[in-house]
Amino acid sequence: MKRRQFLRSSLLASGTAFLSSGTAQASPPPAEKPFRLLFAPHDGMFANHAGKDIIDQIRFAHDMGFRAIEDNGMMSRSPAEQARIGETLASLGMTMGVFVITSDNWHWKTSLCSGKPEFTERMSADCRKALDVAKRCNATHATVVPGNYDRSLPADIQTAHVITALKRGAEILEKGKLVMVLEPLSDNPDLFLRHSQQTYMICKAVGSPSCKILFDMYHMQRNEGNIIANMDQVWDEIGYFQIGDNPGRKEPNTGEMNYRNIFRHIAEKGYTGVLGMEHGNAKPGKEGEMALIRAYREVDPA
Repeated sequence: MKRRQFLRSSLLASGTAFLSSGTAQASPPPAEKPFRLLFAPHDGMFANHAGKDIIDQIRFAHDMGFRAIEDNGMMSRSPAEQARIGETLASLGMTMGVFVITSDNWHWKTSLCSGKPEFTERMSADCRKALDVAKRCNATHATVVPGNYDRSLPADIQTAHVITALKRGAEILEKGKLVMVLEPLSDNPDLFLRHSQQTYMICKAVGSPSCKILFDMYHMQRNEGNIIANMDQVWDEIGYFQIGDNPGRKEPNTGEMNYRNIFRHIAEKGYTGVLGMEHGNAKPGKEGEMALIRAYREVDPA
């Protein structure tokens, strides 16, 4: 109780300062009201309030109403830290979102599109390692990126190679009921996986409950737009959502996307999974962190 009283006092103080700057019209959101949707902040998003320790950040996020986190770099953490995160989430009744299935950045440098055995073997090895990581941190979903185009091969041959590699990975992940979610991206024109329909076709071809779509709305707005309609077309293969407004890749209400309507649609469709907050803070410091929380309060479905 003392900790919550301290948080309330410090947050109210920062909120008062924020109001006096003329950049906000509302006091900080209620510290204990859970969001309806499972919005998931990541390491560093609330570091100005909670400090650098990921456990303290998780507890702060919980006090602010969040009931999930995600951590792309989970596989690079020590087993002890992975377990510590999992135990903390369990004690708070929170859900673990995605981590990335890779122990380094190899998927940016190599590609499952090539069909080369060493890349497929590396993918399979990382899937086996991911099962142990998921057990420690209580994760059920993990991100997979097939990598870059192999310009020496026809597009359909590359797609066949990706499907073959993902089938092998899915067979491994099914044993631990861990779901790989394939993420189409917009960061680099060399990336193979770019569109929701393309990812849908690959998931259907893999044909496994452990292979679904990560529908990152920031990337999909950049690559194809028409978010709600395209989401509906591939709905039965979506396993996870990520958030980021465009342009800028910051919290909702900082760009062109109508996240109030998008989140209402997702809720009405019956989605109960995690929505990862894979974006930056539009403003720095504690004021920026409070502005981010207020933005999510404004767009969270009633």
